[in-house]
Amino acid sequence: MEFEFITTCVENNALVITINRPDKLNALNINLLGEIKIAVEAVQGNEELVGIILTGSGDKAFAAGADIAEFANFTPEEGEAMSRSGHGVMNALEDSGIPTIAAVNGFALGGGCELAMACHIRIASDNAVFGLPEVGLGVIPGYGATQRLPLLIGRSRATELMITGGNVKAEQALTYGLVNRVVEQGELLASCHELLSKVNKKSYHAVKKVLESVNDLYNKNKDGMETEMKLFGSCFQSDDFVEGTDAFLHKRKANFRN
Repeated sequence: MEFEFITTCVENNALVITINRPDKLNALNINLLGEIKIAVEAVQGNEELVGIILTGSGDKAFAAGADIAEFANFTPEEGEAMSRSGHGVMNALEDSGIPTIAAVNGFALGGGCELAMACHIRIASDNAVFGLPEVGLGVIPGYGATQRLPLLIGRSRATELMITGGNVKAEQALTYGLVNRVVEQGELLASCHELLSKVNKKSYHAVKKVLESVNDLYNKNKDGMETEMKLFGSCFQSDDFVEGTDAFLHKRKANFRN
C-alpha cells in the first residue's frame, strides 16, 4: 500500500509506521492522520503481526504538532469536523487488537503528543520532548488530550501542562508516568521490538482480550469489569488456554504460534 505522508514496513512481525515529513518536523495534516488510520485498520485481525510501532522519520521529531496553515482559516464547523476526524484516528490506535507502541524520537507536540498518548505503550528516546501548546494558539487540544492526559498523569499535572502550554522532557515524562521507559536514541526501535518479542511468546488471543478489557475502562458506554468477566470466561474455550495450561502443568514452554 502506497502512502504520501507515511511509510510502512514489517519488521520482526511488527508493522512499523513512520511519519515521513522530516522537512516539516513531521507536522501532522489531515491527510497524514487519515493514512495512519488506514494503515492501522488494514492489519487488524492479522495474526501474523504481533504489534504496531509508530514513529517519526529523522532524529528531531516524532511529530511536532499540527500543520497550522491547514486550519488557520477554519470555521467553527470545520474545526469540529477536524477534531472528530482526528478522534477517529486516535481511537483506531487505542482500539487496536494488537499492541500499539509509540516510539517517540524528539518533539512530540500538540497532535504528536496526542498520537503518542493514543498508543497503548510509549517508549521515548532520551531527546524526546512532550507538550500541548495549543492554548498559545487560542485553541484547546482537539484529538483527545483533555481526556487521555489526566488519566495517564493525573488531573492536576495534566491541567497545568495544558493551560500553560509547557513542555516535558523525557526523564520528567517518565517520572510522571507519561512514558513507559526512556532509552538512548539509537536503541529506540530495538527496544520496541524487544518488548514485542516478549508479547509474541504469549497467547495472541489473550493479549487481544487484555487490550479490549483495558480499553473498556475508559469507554463511558461500557462496564470494564463486566467486559473482563465475560472475556475471562471466553478464554476457557480457546486452544491457547488448553496449550497454556498443559504447558504449565507439564513444566514446558507454551507454543502459542505455530
